[in-house]
Amino acid sequence: MLLHLPTSVSEVQQHIAEGALPIGGATLVWATFQRDGFPDRAMSLRNLPEANVLGPETLGSAVVLQRIDDRVPEVLRRAAGSIGTGAVRRAATVGGNIVGSTLRCLLPAALVLDARATVLDAAGVYETDLTELLAKRPLLLGVNWRTPLVSGYLKQEGDPGGPPPFVVATAVHAEPDGTKRLRLAVRDGYEFLTATTPYDTDVDTVLHTVENTDIGALPADARELVHGRIRDILAR
Repeated sequence: MLLHLPTSVSEVQQHIAEGALPIGGATLVWATFQRDGFPDRAMSLRNLPEANVLGPETLGSAVVLQRIDDRVPEVLRRAAGSIGTGAVRRAATVGGNIVGSTLRCLLPAALVLDARATVLDAAGVYETDLTELLAKRPLLLGVNWRTPLVSGYLKQEGDPGGPPPFVVATAVHAEPDGTKRLRLAVRDGYEFLTATTPYDTDVDTVLHTVENTDIGALPADARELVHGRIRDILAR
């Protein structure tokens, strides 16, 4: 297998045109390669500057999870810290987790941050939303967001070999019109549910609004976890 390590976007485009397979940190694909055979060409973005940014409102796709620290919002930092073992976090990348994984442990955090994706295809670099990213799967270079007023994250303990643990992510943003909005994202098995509601100091009003979304169809114990996170984020 020939591994390309491009240092510019134009090199990345060239390697994609030649059929190179993006592999992220390879933590998810290595066993598949060993079983099914290695591709002729692969590509890592670890030397691409645009994919290695790490700041208060931006995160490159080649950043390994272990590097994610208090420069980013709490919800994203705690999500990254809950993934796998230390050895996994030292190799797994943001792009590999969001795009290459079926678990997508970072996705709930990115959803409540209302993140946008910077991506690359044959036409060049452009920005898109996470829905299009996951549907069309262009090459992810990074994600960016607006800093929330407050955010939170809960991940239940999972059973080895069992379904993905239940996750609740929350964030409150100040909007340009002066209002505030609460965003929630839930991972239930392999399904992701979201809700957005105006911020209100009356917890019951917020809970009622959320109950009228898809999240309201969750089992009672899962909804109680969501309610607890809503109470916590509003209190903060």
